Parts: sequence; C-alpha cells; structure tokens
Amino acid sequence: MAEQDEAAKTGVDVAVGTTIDGMEVGADGPEMDSTFRHSYSRDQAILIRRLRRIEGQVRGIERMIERREYCIDILQQTAALRAAVDSVALLILEDHVQGCVRTAAEEGDADRYIEEVLDVVRRALGKPVRNPRV
Repeated sequence: MAEQDEAAKTGVDVAVGTTIDGMEVGADGPEMDSTFRHSYSRDQAILIRRLRRIEGQVRGIERMIERREYCIDILQQTAALRAAVDSVALLILEDHVQGCVRTAAEEGDADRYIEEVLDVVRRALGKPVRNPRV
C-alpha cells in the first residue's frame, strides 16, 4: 500500500515483478544483484521535484523558440537547463558514492563500482573510457 502511495506521489507506475532488459523491477526499481540498492532513494522526492522543474524549463524553451524570442535569451535558458541537469546528476553521483560504493567497499567489492563511477565521470567530461564493457 505504501508503495502505491509513493508511486502515486511521484507519478511513477511500476508493477512489482515487471522486467526491463532482463532485470526485475520492484518497488525500488531494477535489482541487478542481491547487494544492489538505490542510494538515491533518500533523495527521490527531491530528484523528482527537480526533474519536473527541468521538464518545465524545456517546455519554456520550446515556447521561446515558437515565439521566436531573442537567441541570447534562449541560450541563457539552455545554460540554466544544463546546470539543472548537472545538479541532478551530481546529487545522484554523491548518493551513489556515499551509499553504493561505500557499501561495496565495506563488502570488499569496491573496484567494480569505483571503475564504473570513473567511467561515467569520464564520459560526462567527454573523455574516453579506459576499459569499455563489452
């Protein structure tokens, strides 16, 4: 019941037992293995709120283009949009490092998680990934 209430609040409707790309999806999302958990769960409401605000920013930029507003004003809004997306990504990254990576380190499985974080940061910075997964 609490899961349904949370899904209603966030607008996310995921049935327990559903699969996405072979991963079982439950109340907490995809389960990759028995030790995996979503560290961002504690910030989920904040993340959803920020994403909805970003969605509104995108619609606002779309309206600006439809109204043929001044290019510089649109560019300023796209810069604000990029900053908002980066803010969401940073919050998820912080939660991942403080939760998932810390847990993996405590369990002696940190290397895989650390390399995964570094790969994501490299991609975000436009740098090549050292050990691409096949």
